[in-house]
Amino acid sequence: MITRNKTPSKYVYYGLYLYFSGLSLRRAAERLSYIFKRNHVSIWNWIQKYHPKRISSKRKRIAEYIIDETLIKAGSQYIWLWVAIEPENRQILALNISKERNMLIAERFISGLVRIHGKHPVSTDRGTWYPQACRFLNLDHHIHSHYEKSIIERKMQYIKDRAESFDDYFPCKMKNCNLNHIINWLTLFVDYHNKERNR
Repeated sequence: MITRNKTPSKYVYYGLYLYFSGLSLRRAAERLSYIFKRNHVSIWNWIQKYHPKRISSKRKRIAEYIIDETLIKAGSQYIWLWVAIEPENRQILALNISKERNMLIAERFISGLVRIHGKHPVSTDRGTWYPQACRFLNLDHHIHSHYEKSIIERKMQYIKDRAESFDDYFPCKMKNCNLNHIINWLTLFVDYHNKERNR
């Protein structure tokens, strides 16, 4: 990423840091320009090319998976955003998008979590696809408590607002877009969010 782009890596990371701290792409570019001249399109391009590196292989203790899904608008279409968080440190464990919402997609999402983090109880809303997926994967399942519902809904709204504003300003103009620009953004968002939670 850095070698093809003539911008030194420390400025790329600082630009990404500014953006994921809550500034718009234009504001982040404006702040970055005080030390290194780049426009908002450059920051958008860095997001597209970014590949997060695993910082630590040390596994964190996971009490359970809190999972939810919500509908977001990407370009002219609506897609489902799936999110799993850990309740104690509130890190995002997994995030994905799909064009449909059903038991098979829920099962694939949860099985990806299990493959990376192991088997843990699953907390969800009343969606009928979750109990079936958990039975199939032999996982304990329960409906969100008020606390679990509160933390997942706040996290979902935060991610949804940031993802939709990103796509509003830089929508994909490709026909039959495969939504890679949204997946790249989400990957970077999770990496930044979890690093901030670790501090």
